[in-house]
Formats: sequence, structure tokens, C-alpha cells
Amino acid sequence: MPVVDAAWEEWLSSNVARGCSPDSMVDAMVQAGFATDAARAAVHKTFSQDPANPANPAFAAAAATEAALAKAAPQTYQYDDPPVARGNVIRAHDRDVRVLMRCERPQVIVFGDVLSPDECAEMIERSRHRLKRSTTVNPDTGKEDVIRNRTSEGIWYQRGEDAFIERMDRRIASLMNWPVENGEGLQILHYGTTGEYRPHFDYFPPDQPGSAVHTAQGGQRVATLVIYLNDVSDGGETIFPEAGMSVAARQGGAVYFRYMNGQRQLDPLTLHGGAPVLGGDKWIMTKWMRERAYG
Repeated sequence: MPVVDAAWEEWLSSNVARGCSPDSMVDAMVQAGFATDAARAAVHKTFSQDPANPANPAFAAAAATEAALAKAAPQTYQYDDPPVARGNVIRAHDRDVRVLMRCERPQVIVFGDVLSPDECAEMIERSRHRLKRSTTVNPDTGKEDVIRNRTSEGIWYQRGEDAFIERMDRRIASLMNWPVENGEGLQILHYGTTGEYRPHFDYFPPDQPGSAVHTAQGGQRVATLVIYLNDVSDGGETIFPEAGMSVAARQGGAVYFRYMNGQRQLDPLTLHGGAPVLGGDKWIMTKWMRERAYG
């Protein structure tokens, strides 16, 4: 069973500061293997206010949480129509893709058959020997840092770098109904057993100084598509703690979620993560879309 080490303390503090609810944090820790009582105790400790010592970091974090929630409460986000086509089957460039589930708040769509088994196998094999430890954006500087909250290896492909990648880019852009030129390059990620990515946002929080580095080109991220390249025998779900939702990894399937509306509001309900892989390993391919042309 996991313990609240320095990495988890960092995760707790950062999620309090960004305005995550206590329930969503408890749920995320339980998904990661903590006992419910232990998770609640850790979250309560982080949120606790110490009147005798107002300079206590937990007190300051709790105050920051109050302000963040007041400023960006989920009910203030205006849900407009997502760009993804209606219907139970969507023609995505060169392939028919099945719609398995739609959720309105947050806007999440689960797809089947986005890639064929052969295409999944090709993406894995062409990526296997080029993997490097994954990074995440430093909120203060915008630089890419290696952190313990994200235990995966990955590789980026240039958009349209060869005929196969170009076909994937066009299919995904058609499915997301967003210009192909607004997409970041495809990222392949590999998680071994116990590998995880603790809950986070894909958009760049406007109140963090480092976000400006990333939004200067192409603007804000607006939506994500995560495609599963293999079946995961146990664990490895994509979890949405604020929505109480999880999506199992099934080869060729995908989960889409949109977090910026037409008013440029950002949806905090799209807090999400990759639950620990409990059996086997997990391969995924991710596409992030921007407001404007990127690259």
C-alpha cells in the first residue's frame, strides 16, 4: 500500500492550491491504492487551518483554495456544443469510429475503433526503442521537468512527419472536428506496472507564470484525445475524479475531453489522471488541440 511520501505531499499541496475539491483528491488517492481512511486523513491534514500559526503552509494553501474555487467554480463554466459530430458512428477521414458514451459535464466522449489492431501495433513498435522519461510543465517557469507524479516514458512525433503519421493526424483531426494544423504532434506514452500519472489539467492555468511560455504559440489547449494502443489487464484507467468517472484502456479505443468553450473559459471538471497500472503495461497515444495553428 502506498505511503504519503514527499512526492504525495507535493501532489496534495499543488492540488489544494489549484482549487481541487477534497472529495476529488480522496478519490484519486483511493484509485492509486490508498485506504479510504488514510486518504481522507492526508487530505484533511493538507486542508487544515492552524489559527495559531497563520503562516502555516497548509493554512495558506487552504486560503488559496477558497479563492480559487470562488474565482473558477465549476458552475460558472458555460457548456456549449462540442465540435465533435453527432451520431453513433462518425466518419473520421478514412475510418468509421463508434461512439460508446457521451458525458455532458464535463464534455467527455468515449470512442471505439479509432485505430485498428495493426495500426496500434505499428505505433508501439516504431516507438519502443525511442522512449525517454516523460516530463511535465513547471508552473513557474514553463520548462519541462521530470517529476515523480508522472511515471512514464514517451516520444513525440512531428505532425505529418511521414505518411503513416500524417494519416493518423488527419483521422484524429477529423474525429475531433478541429483543424489538423492546430494540433500538437502525437505523443506516445508507455507505463509499466505501477506506472501512473496523478490527476492534473491538460490546459495551461492562466494564473501560473509558466503558462505564457506555452500559449505564446498556438494559444491555449482546447481538447485532448487519448487513444489506447493495447488492452490493460488490470488498472490503468483514465480517471476524472471531479466527475466520478473512469475509462478503461481497450486497444483501439479512445477518450476525448474538451475543456475550453467558445468564451475561452476553462473547465475544472476535466481534472484527470492515469490510474496505476496493476497488471501488464499500458501504451497510449495522445493528441492535444490548440486554439490556433501550432508549429
